[in-house]
Amino acid sequence: MKSYSQVHPAVTGKTLGYGGGIDGIGVTSGHEKVYLIFWGTQWGTQSTDSGGNLTFSSDTSGGAPLMQKMFKGLGTGNELWSGVMTQFCDGPGVATGASSCSANAAHVGYPTGGALSGVWYDNSTASPSAATGHQIGVEAVNAAAHFGNTSASSNRYAQYVILSPKGANPDNYKTGGFCAWHDYNGDSSLSGGAVSSSYGDIAFTNMPYVMDQGSSCGQNFVNSNGTNDGYTMVEGHEYAETITDQNPAGGWTASSGQENADECAWISSGQGASANVTMGNGTYAMQSTWSNDTNRCDISHAIVGGGGGGGNDFGISANPTSLSIAPGSNGSSTISTSVTSGSAATVSLTASVSPSGPTASLSPTSVTAGGSSTLTVSVGSSVASGTYTVTVNGTEGSASHGTSVTVTVGSGGGGGGGNVITNGGFESGSASWTESSTGGYEIVDTSKPHSGTHSAYLCGYNSCTDTIYQTVSIPSTTSKITLTYWTYISTSETGSTCYDYFYARLRTSTGATISTPQTQCNANAHGWTQYSFDVTSALSSYKGQQVQVYFSGTTDSSLTTSFYVDDVALNA
Repeated sequence: MKSYSQVHPAVTGKTLGYGGGIDGIGVTSGHEKVYLIFWGTQWGTQSTDSGGNLTFSSDTSGGAPLMQKMFKGLGTGNELWSGVMTQFCDGPGVATGASSCSANAAHVGYPTGGALSGVWYDNSTASPSAATGHQIGVEAVNAAAHFGNTSASSNRYAQYVILSPKGANPDNYKTGGFCAWHDYNGDSSLSGGAVSSSYGDIAFTNMPYVMDQGSSCGQNFVNSNGTNDGYTMVEGHEYAETITDQNPAGGWTASSGQENADECAWISSGQGASANVTMGNGTYAMQSTWSNDTNRCDISHAIVGGGGGGGNDFGISANPTSLSIAPGSNGSSTISTSVTSGSAATVSLTASVSPSGPTASLSPTSVTAGGSSTLTVSVGSSVASGTYTVTVNGTEGSASHGTSVTVTVGSGGGGGGGNVITNGGFESGSASWTESSTGGYEIVDTSKPHSGTHSAYLCGYNSCTDTIYQTVSIPSTTSKITLTYWTYISTSETGSTCYDYFYARLRTSTGATISTPQTQCNANAHGWTQYSFDVTSALSSYKGQQVQVYFSGTTDSSLTTSFYVDDVALNA
């Protein structure tokens, strides 16, 4: 917590008391939405690893993918580190100063299925060498707009982690006696002052590249080779405090002003010692947090209050997240939803464009959580060149979430724009695609779609060579070409040796390989993961020509691997 500006709750010792809420907000009493913002060009060149995590050339310690994996792992694999926080609550039935929750209180949600809701590399400019709290808060508000969270309701359970690059000294943490802090935009004690927001209260974290500080910020604290121990421990500390004290200090704090993680920081042995916490996708060095009901620091705890944070909830995403469209043309993006807690219910969808110019429509305008809709963006011939943001908001009961698509309008002259793939979600079967299977199987089927009811299914049997491709025309005036798709890989193989392979290729109209943006194999088995590749350079000589977007799978003679592909787009 950056500051402690509210009257301390009437509790004693380490017991946490409720601060009464600020703007009606005490804790994150819903499914947590964590947005990671890699701030500044100093992060370097962006790439994507086999797990779909962003990587950066200047991230020498590998902290960026680790942070993404950690937030994907929260709420999976029956991890109970998150359970400690679920004992805390807010709402009108919780009195200021209370040290326990009433029966009808809204508890901190358990992050079922993961807490990561979005990742953004903001390389629009370099981040300040020593950003003030105000500047960090402004970046958080900018991130809310980027992710389409432009209402108070869409930010009620959101937090924005502003990750500064290696070498930066945000808020002078290197000499300030702290490793990170969290706050909200309305805190007037922020260095540089409070931050205005048109989107409701914005909770955010100042997360430095703490590996620069070595053991002073947790390096090797849990593991002897734990270069990044401090990165997960410190951010886990701030996350735990944010969800129990979202607008400091309206949530849960001790009479000393300390929050739940402050009271248990840097314990190396005995009760509450920091440890590796196992989640569904790996283990992460984490610290314990304070538990009122056991009166101690706990690294795990049974989930309290159901952990659901208020019933059904959903996630929403766009694929692709950017379109380049010429005047007089249109483009499309697939809006996918998922169930994040509770059961599937109807999600109503709306789309808006800012500033005005292009128009946006959705088909259908409501889906059952887990389904998808097609966003079509139309650009009239008189629309001015520039950048526009299409925000798609979804509402399911009291839950509201959003996603956004950036639209770049060129100066005209014909030449397409938008997605040149037809039937990229395979909802019309194999229409517009050419397929081949050595086993004689239909490639497009309904066994495991990412969205909708169909996907392309390659292999799943021995001695397989399955292919599917579509021939498309590359606009002659395009300036940027991006290939995106989702894959799912399951295998009977074990170990890290590759035997069975998946290839994504771009080929000439006669079948010669132009480039291979991605090769995966049985060792890369994963659930549905989105990949995006800038193929502008590879296709620069093919403007105005036809190319093939080509996927293939091969297996050896034993132990099968299945490769699934869905929601393919080539934006040009």
